[in-house]
Amino acid sequence: MNQLNFNHLYYFWQICKSGSVTAAAEVLSLTPQTITGQIKTLEERLQGKLFRRQGRGLVPTELGQLVFRYADRMFMLGQEMLDIVNYRKESHLLLDVGVADALSKQLVSKVLETAVVAEEKTHLRCFESTHEMLLEQLSQHKLDMIISDCSIDPTQQEGLFSVKLGECPVSFWSALPLTGLTFPACLEARPLLIPGRRSMLGRKILNWITTQGLQVEILGEFDDAALMKAFGARKNAIFVAPVLDEQDSGQRDAVTEVGRLDTVSEEYHIIFAERMIQHPAVQRLCHADFSGLFPRQSTDEKKPA
Repeated sequence: MNQLNFNHLYYFWQICKSGSVTAAAEVLSLTPQTITGQIKTLEERLQGKLFRRQGRGLVPTELGQLVFRYADRMFMLGQEMLDIVNYRKESHLLLDVGVADALSKQLVSKVLETAVVAEEKTHLRCFESTHEMLLEQLSQHKLDMIISDCSIDPTQQEGLFSVKLGECPVSFWSALPLTGLTFPACLEARPLLIPGRRSMLGRKILNWITTQGLQVEILGEFDDAALMKAFGARKNAIFVAPVLDEQDSGQRDAVTEVGRLDTVSEEYHIIFAERMIQHPAVQRLCHADFSGLFPRQSTDEKKPA
């Protein structure tokens, strides 16, 4: 068999990741006809079909699955090489960070302060999205690190590592005090705003409400924590926020703590790829002492060397 054309292999890899020739053509800025022709040439070289139709899309055949596993490792290593070369540039130290949108921005900003120091020429770029979307971008080398409210299972996510930075208590808050009512029964008196159920904290809150047997009116679910607080203040609704977030933002007098949850906390984790282990910013985060930000963090929480 002659030497493989790696452009053809790259087109094949993109189709597998995109799910169709049309979607891959948009990514590659090529016509579908061009890609189809190149795939046929690759199939001739490999002496077998790489795709079969499933509905309107394409799925790899048994041969295609085998080729994809090798192609995926090859092109991911290539991207990793480019990342490492980029980090070695003397002009700047690039750091692309994804932030789960449900997290407190006040707290995340303090975490990022530890990652970025004055003596390094760091170019920080931050992006917000859901945990699932950020994790997908991290696996595709589009991000260097994630700050999220949940960790990962390294046995299920090969090549990714997770470190817990800490956790902070969570309370219900209101712009106007609730008088004559006890917690948590008072939550039934006003509309309730909670984090979106796609977030770990949102799922914890919903589970807690169920176990308490409360009949609450959930007015809305919010992926953005700051928007939830602003909307709650305007609608006179009860909303959820970390305790330290209200203290640190200087808004403690503007809202009233309705009740604090003893069994629910908001966790903060960093998730990064293996290639980032030696990145100075990741190293600082892994070894930093965040006990001042997260007073409930366990003292025996272990971090990798």
